[in-house]
Amino acid sequence: MILPVDTGYAATAEELAALDAWFAAYDDHCTSCRVEEMADMAVFPLNLVSDDSRGDGRSAQWERRQFVETMRHVLGEGASFASTRTPVFLSAAMAVVFTDCTATVDDEEHRMRYADVLIKQDGRWVFQTMIQGGWGDHL
Repeated sequence: MILPVDTGYAATAEELAALDAWFAAYDDHCTSCRVEEMADMAVFPLNLVSDDSRGDGRSAQWERRQFVETMRHVLGEGASFASTRTPVFLSAAMAVVFTDCTATVDDEEHRMRYADVLIKQDGRWVFQTMIQGGWGDHL
């Protein structure tokens, strides 16, 4: 049986606004290819979870250098993003955020669905785990 999500924690309007502002800043860095600034918004080692072309689940941990190099390659000359996010707060310091995104690169649209695990450290949100299908062969 699948049950609806009830984590026992209800985020406040201020917490939702802070997370929304965090993602607005991150999206701006992505669109502007400011990869170092994107990395500043993470905690390393960063966990990555995906699946590979055989259909097997894969995971890895990346240090900052791997993240920066990979994101420079993935973002290339830039892209634009339109995202709808659904945060699930597990506590005031932990959230899993599900994203439905359309990325436009060279006038070509790519639809994606992924999840990020964010934690709050020293009063600011950072992402710690990225989860998206289809990247396992590259981990």
